[in-house]
Amino acid sequence: MLEQLDKVKALWGGKSQTVDNWLQSRKRLLVSYCQLAGMNTGEHVLPSASAIETFCEQLMDYVSTGHFEVFDMLVPNNTAMQDKATSLYPKLAQTTDAALKFNDNFADAFSVKQANAFDESLSTLGEALELRFAMEDELIAYMFSNAMDSERT
Repeated sequence: MLEQLDKVKALWGGKSQTVDNWLQSRKRLLVSYCQLAGMNTGEHVLPSASAIETFCEQLMDYVSTGHFEVFDMLVPNNTAMQDKATSLYPKLAQTTDAALKFNDNFADAFSVKQANAFDESLSTLGEALELRFAMEDELIAYMFSNAMDSERT
């Protein structure tokens, strides 16, 4: 996911401060996700409750920014772009639901009972985020490609 993010930044970085900030927020979210998952550490211990809480805050901020700021910018009054967004939004909503479910389950308190389901829940969330990021990247590419095409005509 980090490699794909680097590709998107290389292609579209610098074209919109809003998108640049959002992609930077995505990077922070991915780094936090990797830390929670214990990737590259070789550790098999549960993260602290504060680490989970911080991740959940980042997750909700990222999802909210997408829905309430970036998506509106990515979908201007352009029929082709609105059609593209309309086809992707139901799938994006499913990934939002996965993020909300994870947040609801783990943000406020972390109990021993929850610990048993944490790894599986985090893995499920990771799959949803990977799908979400691909769709967001598709919207970004579509918007900037159409903007470039309309500038040429």
